[in-house]
Amino acid sequence: VDKDHVHFLVQSVPTYSVTKIVTMIKSLTAKEVFKRCPQVKKQLWGGEFWSDGYFASTVGKHGDEKMISKYVKAQGKEYLKLHR
Repeated sequence: VDKDHVHFLVQSVPTYSVTKIVTMIKSLTAKEVFKRCPQVKKQLWGGEFWSDGYFASTVGKHGDEKMISKYVKAQGKEYLKLHR
């Protein structure tokens, strides 16, 4: 988790498009956040938790799964240090 975005490493089967996977992740996580923290929805303009866009890439294009997993796990550490 960074200040304004998150990174996910997702493995899927070819029957699901990237758009479908992103839609499911956004929907399920927003519902869970609103259920656990209802005050969040009141603070959001229009009640939308996620923005419309996303970026997706393949692991093979940027390295192996282990390297990408390490990169994803390291995200946000600088932000957390600054805002504790």
